[in-house]
Amino acid sequence: MINEVLIPILALLANLITYVVIIQFILSLLVSFNVVNYHNQFVSALMTGLNAILDPLLAPIRRRLPPTGGLDFSPIVLLLLIQIAMIVLSYIGRHYG
Repeated sequence: MINEVLIPILALLANLITYVVIIQFILSLLVSFNVVNYHNQFVSALMTGLNAILDPLLAPIRRRLPPTGGLDFSPIVLLLLIQIAMIVLSYIGRHYG
């Protein structure tokens, strides 16, 4: 019974985090290539909000990953970990639900 409720909620949360990571990546690219201005109040507020959501998830990964020439691979690692968690949740849901 708990699996019927808990697993879909965790899957939804994982999907939401995935979308937030992708949105932050796209927005940071747009800022890097001067397509949008970081000094814009909306862009600044959006980046601050996205960072507030993702920094607690990315900080432990950033501590363990070595610096790689200015590239931050922690979002990619987070996405991989989310996908692994989704596979495990799917397995649990099929075999124990």
